[in-house]
Amino acid sequence: MYNRKINAIAAALVLSLIVAGILAVYIVKNTPNSTVVDPFDTSQTSLVMGGEWIRETYPPILAEGRILLPFDTIKTHIDQYIWYDEALRQIIVTTRDRVIRMKTGSLDALVNENPMELMFPAVEENDTLYLPIDFLKEFYGISVRYIKSNDVVVIDFNNEVYRTAWPVDAKTYVRKGMSIHEPIVKKYQGGGEKELDIERTLETSLTVFDEKDEWYKVRAHDGTLGYVKKDEVVVSGKQYFIEDEETNVNPVLTTGKINLFWHMTYSKSHIKLSNTTAPGIDVISPTFFEIIDRNGTIKNRATPEYVEQAHKNGWQVWALFSNAFGDIEGTSIILNNSDIRQEIIRNILAYAALYQLDGINLDFENIYKSDKDAYTQFVREFYPLAKEQGLYVSVDVSIPDGSDTWSKCYDRKALAESVDYICLMTYDQHWSTSPKAGSTAELAWVEENLQKTLSEVPAEKLLLGVPLYTRLWALEETEEGSKLSSSVLNVETAWEKIEENGAVAAWNDISGQYQATFEKDGKLYQMWIEDKDAVNMKTSLVHKYDLAGACVWASNFANEEVFEVFERNLKQISSYEEWKESFSQPVMKK
Repeated sequence: MYNRKINAIAAALVLSLIVAGILAVYIVKNTPNSTVVDPFDTSQTSLVMGGEWIRETYPPILAEGRILLPFDTIKTHIDQYIWYDEALRQIIVTTRDRVIRMKTGSLDALVNENPMELMFPAVEENDTLYLPIDFLKEFYGISVRYIKSNDVVVIDFNNEVYRTAWPVDAKTYVRKGMSIHEPIVKKYQGGGEKELDIERTLETSLTVFDEKDEWYKVRAHDGTLGYVKKDEVVVSGKQYFIEDEETNVNPVLTTGKINLFWHMTYSKSHIKLSNTTAPGIDVISPTFFEIIDRNGTIKNRATPEYVEQAHKNGWQVWALFSNAFGDIEGTSIILNNSDIRQEIIRNILAYAALYQLDGINLDFENIYKSDKDAYTQFVREFYPLAKEQGLYVSVDVSIPDGSDTWSKCYDRKALAESVDYICLMTYDQHWSTSPKAGSTAELAWVEENLQKTLSEVPAEKLLLGVPLYTRLWALEETEEGSKLSSSVLNVETAWEKIEENGAVAAWNDISGQYQATFEKDGKLYQMWIEDKDAVNMKTSLVHKYDLAGACVWASNFANEEVFEVFERNLKQISSYEEWKESFSQPVMKK
């Protein structure tokens, strides 16, 4: 009897151990790994192409915000035909319709034998040749991104097609391998009451590269590569083009009046421009290109990133192209030489194609009156070729009846017949060295010169110039006599100057501006303020004369209040009568 009990206990114990073992095996087999590891276990910058982590001896490098790839990496994974001439230290890239030549350490490049200035040169680091991939991406048809959070460069070919997936909820994990026992390389932060909800956005999307059994091979937007269970994601039924991530479809002009803002890329801005801080912008015109010598050499300030960001904001980019204002003789030489004109046109159009511009704004100033026809001829030669590339062309002109070299040098009627739009620079009524203090642009003065211009330029082609800078005039009495000087203020600093000095600003109906005077340190200060109220008055003329829109110098001086007025008057109001009924009075200042 005793032995039977012992045997029964032993059997039960063995059975318990077997069950416990089975249970332990089951738990181990079915318990997911919760360890989170870095997606890239390296101290170097990683390179991901499509769904693969490219591990080469030499990694990508970042220099002054530019991405550079080793020559050998490009040759192995992107372009097997890229060539390096060691004797000449020259890199040669050939595509279906382009031949690109670059020299190590030089900012000069040739595209189809046309000179092109690089923002960053090819360089040698650790006995390895590195090339600026941003410059080459358009030629290769690739998109390139750098994700700082993972220190990874992501490259995709624009003609590849993939599916897109999104996490079901915050319990979706991207793992290092195809097993729940593999560590996690990416987790998602959920929202909602249970902190599980995941919004479907570009940042939460996963690109699907392959599938096997119950797993998808994916890449997260931050470059993380891994595997996700099929039941933890929702896959889009649509095919996904990598190039859609950085859309190549340029914005179109919106309804309402055109609102063009010039942007001084060489100067600081009061606010960071975006479609939220600067509503109502149709066109941004950055100061990208400038002739710098009598051979027609063009200085290039353009960057692909600037244009891409502008397009993301829904703005067209009409790059400003100017002559050398300070060299009137050099401008004359260029305008009267058909070979130089042709070379300049060829180079500007090459830049426009390279940076995917939507238009060119020609800003040639300080020209001999005798070169008026030569300038018109230059524009007439440029326009058909620009239109062939799908570009808008606009020309800046000053008001009529001014000086020979700053006003009478333009054949406004002929220019209007030759381009899409004329930008009338109705400002600098009193310029920086004016012998008399006064407004940048009085409303009455603006309207008078607008009327004169309309006798030569059709209203549907005319953009009215609106300034956003205020001149602070200082009059000082010295032993030599009166001395007048001026400085430029933006919208915010103009009103700050009034408050700092306890001045009183009074509205002037003729100038359509607030005007203020104060004394300090023995000097008499005067200012006619260009702000949202002045903008309100000037932009009413766009409706009064049914113009195409406005052109604004410059976004660097603006504040958010100004952009709100531009959006209201040019995009929301449909007539002068509507404006007059509701917005014809200035907002009283406290």
